[in-house]
Amino acid sequence: MKKLITLSMLFMATVLFAQEEEAAPSFSVSGSIDAYYRANLNAPNDLDNWTAPGSSFANLPGFALGMANVVMSYEGEKAGFVADLVFGPRGTDAIFASPMYSATGNIVNQLYAYWNVSESVTLTMGNFNTFLGYEVISPTANFNYSTSYLFSYGPFSHTGLKADIALSEDFSLMLGVMNDTDLTEFNPTGDYAFGAQLGFKGQFLNFLLDPSFTEIDFTGGFDLSDDFFLGINAASLTVEDDGGSFTGVALYPQLATSDSFTIGLRGEYFMEGDFFGAIGASDVDGDASVFAVTLTGSFAIDNLTIKPELRLDSASEDGTFMDSDLMPSKSLSSFVLAAIYSF
Repeated sequence: MKKLITLSMLFMATVLFAQEEEAAPSFSVSGSIDAYYRANLNAPNDLDNWTAPGSSFANLPGFALGMANVVMSYEGEKAGFVADLVFGPRGTDAIFASPMYSATGNIVNQLYAYWNVSESVTLTMGNFNTFLGYEVISPTANFNYSTSYLFSYGPFSHTGLKADIALSEDFSLMLGVMNDTDLTEFNPTGDYAFGAQLGFKGQFLNFLLDPSFTEIDFTGGFDLSDDFFLGINAASLTVEDDGGSFTGVALYPQLATSDSFTIGLRGEYFMEGDFFGAIGASDVDGDASVFAVTLTGSFAIDNLTIKPELRLDSASEDGTFMDSDLMPSKSLSSFVLAAIYSF
């Protein structure tokens, strides 16, 4: 009997210890650094005559820096926080619309606290990257190193309060109220944006109602086999009072040929109206479109990823790019070699 009681007590102590271990709070530090080489194949490569795709990041000539990214997170039993800091050109571009402090050294990419109200509801308050789109700011989470027009023209970040709700094993819902898009430090306008996301088995329908525009976005993907994945992104944005618009769709087929190498393609068609952005500036009416194909290889060596990339942008308007003779051109071909280390 004494042996049985002793064994029972040991068993109970082990269970309680395991439960304490599972519930114990944790602090972690992760992040990445990235650098790259970029060269135009049919256009000048000096800074005075430089031309590049009208998309974000990876647009500088020669050997160039991306960013250093440090993410600190704390996860408690019911609450936690994330502090995501960025340093370097890519980081500066990511916080471009910060209204006051970006010019004087703002390095905050994300900064938020969260509360797990229940097993199915989490409340988050602070600055968080956008829920729209297939691509993100961090190069570690994108397959292609250069970014799409859809990502570049869409929102980057929001500051506000959101609720993530698990409706069932398959369905999820996010509802949020936020400052104007990309105004991340405080609210200088007094206006607010509203966002919603409905998820089903990895497919997401996103909606953003900003004081100045409305955007609808679909983001998803399918594992067509153990080695072949197809990602999808489609979006449409309309600015109030005829202030411009864009519509686009991008497909991301990716094939893993080995444990260390994957090859992928991004095919994107993007069009804008009423001088909304970079490509429309070349048309008298501000209407233009571009078809961009990006072929990327991804070679993993421990925590280091090497990505050679060939990109072809073909626009509807002369003057979107410049050729080697410094004449207006509709097309641009470029090569990128990126090195990304994550920790």
